[in-house]
Amino acid sequence: MPGTNLTREEAQQRAQLLAVDSYEIELDLSGAQEGGTYRSVTTVRFDVTAGNGAESFIDLVAPAVHEVTLNGDSLDPAEVFADSRIALPGLLQGRNILRVVADCAYTNTGEGLHRFVDPVDDQAYLYTQFEVPDARRVFASFEQPDLKATFQFTVKAPEGWTVISNSPTPEPQDNVWVFEPTPRISTYITALIVGPYHSVHSVYEKDGQSVPLGIYCRPSLAEYLDSDAIFEVTRQGFEWFQEKFDYAYPFEKYDQLFVPEFNAGAMENAGAVTIRDQYVFRSKVTDAAYEMRAETILHELAHMWFGDLVTMEWWNDLWLNESFATYTSIACQAHAPGSRWPHAWTTFANSMKTWAYRQDQLPSTHPIMAEIRDLDDVLVNFDGITYAKGASVLKQLVAYVGMDEFFRGVQAYFKRHAFGNTRLSDLLGALEETSGRDLKTWSEKWLQTAGINVLRPELETAADGVVTSFGIRQEAPALPAGAKGEPTLRPHRIAVGLYDLDEASGKLVRRERIELDVDGELTAVPQLVGQQRPAVILLNDDDLSYAKVRLDEQSLAFVTEHLGDFESSLPRALCWASAWDMTRDAELAARDYLSLVLSGIGKESDIGVVQSLQRQVKLAIDLYADPAAREALLARWTDATLAHLRAAAPGSDHQLAWARAFAATARTPEQLDLLDALLDGSQTIEGLVVDTELRWAFVQRLAAVGRFDEAEIAGEYERDRTAAGERHAATARAARPTPEAKADAWASVVDSDKLPNAVQEAVIGGFVQTDQREVLAPYADRYFEVVKDIWQSRSHEMAQQIVVGLYPTVQVSQETLDKTDAWLDSAEPSAALRRLVSESRAGVERALRAQRADAAAGE
Repeated sequence: MPGTNLTREEAQQRAQLLAVDSYEIELDLSGAQEGGTYRSVTTVRFDVTAGNGAESFIDLVAPAVHEVTLNGDSLDPAEVFADSRIALPGLLQGRNILRVVADCAYTNTGEGLHRFVDPVDDQAYLYTQFEVPDARRVFASFEQPDLKATFQFTVKAPEGWTVISNSPTPEPQDNVWVFEPTPRISTYITALIVGPYHSVHSVYEKDGQSVPLGIYCRPSLAEYLDSDAIFEVTRQGFEWFQEKFDYAYPFEKYDQLFVPEFNAGAMENAGAVTIRDQYVFRSKVTDAAYEMRAETILHELAHMWFGDLVTMEWWNDLWLNESFATYTSIACQAHAPGSRWPHAWTTFANSMKTWAYRQDQLPSTHPIMAEIRDLDDVLVNFDGITYAKGASVLKQLVAYVGMDEFFRGVQAYFKRHAFGNTRLSDLLGALEETSGRDLKTWSEKWLQTAGINVLRPELETAADGVVTSFGIRQEAPALPAGAKGEPTLRPHRIAVGLYDLDEASGKLVRRERIELDVDGELTAVPQLVGQQRPAVILLNDDDLSYAKVRLDEQSLAFVTEHLGDFESSLPRALCWASAWDMTRDAELAARDYLSLVLSGIGKESDIGVVQSLQRQVKLAIDLYADPAAREALLARWTDATLAHLRAAAPGSDHQLAWARAFAATARTPEQLDLLDALLDGSQTIEGLVVDTELRWAFVQRLAAVGRFDEAEIAGEYERDRTAAGERHAATARAARPTPEAKADAWASVVDSDKLPNAVQEAVIGGFVQTDQREVLAPYADRYFEVVKDIWQSRSHEMAQQIVVGLYPTVQVSQETLDKTDAWLDSAEPSAALRRLVSESRAGVERALRAQRADAAAGE
């Protein structure tokens, strides 16, 4: 088997042959301050079910293997170690003992054992990231989720450092930390976090239960660590999950570690959750950022039960693992007593579902329960289907079976399968028992098919406005070209909301809510017949189901004038999402979307929705607007951002959001002069603090328009000589609009592989500027010349950053599509690489359609 891949069939065969008992892992990290490699010694005890002589393999990615001893016999590493595997010949029936001594490598890619040096104190900080297949970068392991075992770590670290793992932290002896064995868990949720970390400790206590809590970060971030707020969210999660799951927290302690250069939001290592340290806020952020952090905290805490206590058998159920954590984290935010974010379902509709709808209309769309043939498949399946559509459909399932019945089924599931492995059928079976619903058809249509449905109202009214007939039309649009599968009509549990304008308050208020099952092409809703037609009829009110929703003509006209007047945030978010979806589908011109947003955003109170609208408007103008009208639309939008900035309440979240929106698009000499003046303090806006992060937003825009040179960027970095400052400076340098700056940025990412993951991401973010199409044009051809070699020569995380980030997305033209097609036809890329490039191509094709629609609207 070449490279580092593993097929599902190989994993199944190995699981049938082996039962793993325990790992003892010794790591010598005493040289971590210098980097390079470290000694890794692994002893594995496992049983073999077949007779003597069976063969298998264990996984390891390492620069060198020094010793392999199997049942006391020494094996030649040169003969048995190849392609990230150590062959295990001549196994014994019953107990086997394997010992592997290797040199493993520190990484700067966020995979395996990541090593970061903080420029503030020049100290190294380490952490592991093992999902999907990267425990094998640190110790020899049977790298698949269904071969659970206990793990006992012994770690030698530099003096004065701290070592954190899944088990409680022991007292070190001579800088050696000997941890107690873990419960039986999967390889990918084991963890080590090592370095001179700062920590704060507390405890969760209730009814005799006492769980130690810890929060860790680098000392250079300690002054910004709001541990009380983090502990508060964590305790709310413990309280709510233990009640809903009826199963006590299954591990001995719970640490949350904010670590640098993390590729994801967080990782659910058992009892030792790692979280990206951008969530330790150095500057003022809006409440939407705190809400997002809280959702991340609760998502990982939910995984302690669903994912860690009970674990998927294979990666085809990755969607269920992530969707369950997402659904329950948001449900906790929405329903837990004392939660700061009872509007969490608004955020879900505004962000998660928008992501899902976008992903589900790409040629790479796939069933939620995807066919995961090997590790390459799963590595590109951390997508909007797995997380966002899955969570949306899980919300639909809860509506379908009932929330109480859902959690009773989950309780039975945890008790039945604790510390074991399961398949989807195990959960659905438990839910069938508690709800009495037959979920086989539901599962087939929702989980085993791809694509999205559209729900439209069909109604007739009499002359006096009384409804004479009402039905809901369900459509199953054709799947995108290249996608596998057939369009499918599905059963939906939805609510229909009837809204009228309250004259006294001026608000759109729901006068009635009708909940029902929708199935087939047309579902009659007799409850509306005989009623006076409301101002707005909103399908999928409360956002129970996963479907694109359209308004009838009269409702659409009313919403266009009054979208900001809904009394509640969720129906507003649903209407905003529908308008954005129509814009992406070329059903609403980009210029009309801009007009709609400008008419209603001033009344939008939900700051997360405001920030999403700001991003979407900028994207619509940059990519979906007729190029001939783009500059006029940008001028209109930029003028609006500055007007809202000046009008916003001093010191408010809205003021900060508008300051960032203005910085992202400022273009006239006068507007850029204002950014300069706000930076040097010669002008101020009441209540607006130009703190570290906002300064960098201004600097990056000024660099992108050619107003900041290398020396000025270096001067800003001297003000903020931190890891974050290094990333911001890298973005600003790459954003400069000169051929030399672009060549330097390209070379640092493509021609060299030395950049750490976070800095590479920052350079790519600066390199791609939508108003620099001309200077970026030559890189379209260069992209297709190098992308296959990049994919084959870099680690997965680093390669995916480059493949997605440097695709010529801003070159919206038929020429870009033709170049992509020619490359796809001739390069013979792997399935994973083909998927990523095809997804980017689909974005350009969509933008072309939208541009044509916008041009037609302007004629």
